[in-house]
Amino acid sequence: MNHKLHCLLTALLGAALLVCGCGSGTGSPAKEAGKVFHYGTMAYGPAMQNASTDPHDTYCGWSTVRYGVGETLFKFDKEMNVQPWLAESYTQVDDHTLKLKLRDDITFSNGKKVTGEAVKACLEDLIRRNDRAPHDLKIDKITADGQTVTLHSSEKVPALIYYLADPYGAIIDMKAGIQDRIAVGTGPYVAIKVDDRGLELKKNENYWGQTKPKMDKIIVRSITDGDSLSLAMQSGELDAVQGLPYASLSNFRDTSKYKISSTATSRVYQAAMNFKTPALQDSRVRQAITLALDKDKFVSVLLNGNGVAATGAFPDTTPYGKGLNGPQYNPEQAKALLKEAGYTNTTSDGYVTKDGQPLTLRWLTYTSRQELPLLAEYAQSALKSIGIKLNVNATDNYKEFLKRGDYDIYAQAIVTAPTGDPEYYLMSKIYSGQPYNNGYYSNPQVDVWINELHNTLDRTQRNALAIRIQQQILKDNAVLYASFLKMSFVMKKKVTGFTAHPSDYYEITPELDMP
Repeated sequence: MNHKLHCLLTALLGAALLVCGCGSGTGSPAKEAGKVFHYGTMAYGPAMQNASTDPHDTYCGWSTVRYGVGETLFKFDKEMNVQPWLAESYTQVDDHTLKLKLRDDITFSNGKKVTGEAVKACLEDLIRRNDRAPHDLKIDKITADGQTVTLHSSEKVPALIYYLADPYGAIIDMKAGIQDRIAVGTGPYVAIKVDDRGLELKKNENYWGQTKPKMDKIIVRSITDGDSLSLAMQSGELDAVQGLPYASLSNFRDTSKYKISSTATSRVYQAAMNFKTPALQDSRVRQAITLALDKDKFVSVLLNGNGVAATGAFPDTTPYGKGLNGPQYNPEQAKALLKEAGYTNTTSDGYVTKDGQPLTLRWLTYTSRQELPLLAEYAQSALKSIGIKLNVNATDNYKEFLKRGDYDIYAQAIVTAPTGDPEYYLMSKIYSGQPYNNGYYSNPQVDVWINELHNTLDRTQRNALAIRIQQQILKDNAVLYASFLKMSFVMKKKVTGFTAHPSDYYEITPELDMP
């Protein structure tokens, strides 16, 4: 009862603060000129986006593209096929050279034309400042001639156009610079205020697209408490929300008031084993951990069915995620493996010991994705049942712990196919020595296969290689893949043009309207 009362008070306080932030302080939003869209989300904030629309700064490009500030040269349709966007067409000149023809009618939000030189300057700054782009693109030379941009890579990059659809590739005006964390992009909306609490956007009067933006102003609020987010939507303070707790979705089934748009995504909830941890250098211990978690139970009970149990890194709806054999729930086999690894005694609390020391591991995660604390709580219970003590550190200061290596298992939510191609994830998270290989996993054979993937143009061969690599990751028990996200947007019935997309990128678009 005390816990329930605490949650209720937290929700009421959050809603009150939201009213103060969005409205007049009288319990209803202040009257605002024009058409205004109030959007609440748990997927924004300093922990995830660093509160900026500068796409070259870590993962800030997600905010740039999600909220309609910037656009990329290519984009994904709802089947995750790559399509030209700011680019009109492209030609693969040779294995190392890609020639892009830009649309001739694009302007930045400040009215300046997007030329080849502007794109060249933007991509050069991306490569200079972003920590992932140089590894992905391998571009060593860019030339521009009118509306043509030619990219030359130091090695073959078969997935280059897919990488150019990543939000970090949003095209911005480098001459305008980044002012107060705001970039000048080509999107339907212009950021006028950016801070850790959210963004304020206005209509881009110079938008180049055939469909013009329909809202005069958009207010995006970061609300990381799920109960507060739900209550704010129910009270009418918000027009739409993303990231509601699954238990709250039933509050919005009244079709006379609300609409829900849902889609399955490639955002996987995974836990990387730290190979620098002595205990986890024993494959039997890693395997025991993977056997201890019942993924189907996690999805059906803790996620209320709002997810899909995962085997590998990619959904089996993709051609590179099919036919994998992964660990099946088997706690008795897990216990046997721990005993085989030398953990033969137990403490009075039921934890296994070796040389008099209990098997204790540190689980690092963050809270801005509601599923991650649930996964941590479930993992703690499941591992206790086989004799492993798990100390959970759920903090939005997780990057500091990552830098120090202060963890044994790192659980995160990551979109594994943001480019519609398997290489992106495998190169950044699995390849030896990469900065985002948080488990320090290193298998020379896997590296050889990833290199082969990197140099293979044929799609069928690429898919087969990706499956082979994942199967080895599973054999090595290097990463525990728990589930894939089913993303849902809840909105007032009058909202139109607001649809969940499987890429998890495009949210605020020119089609958004409240007639």
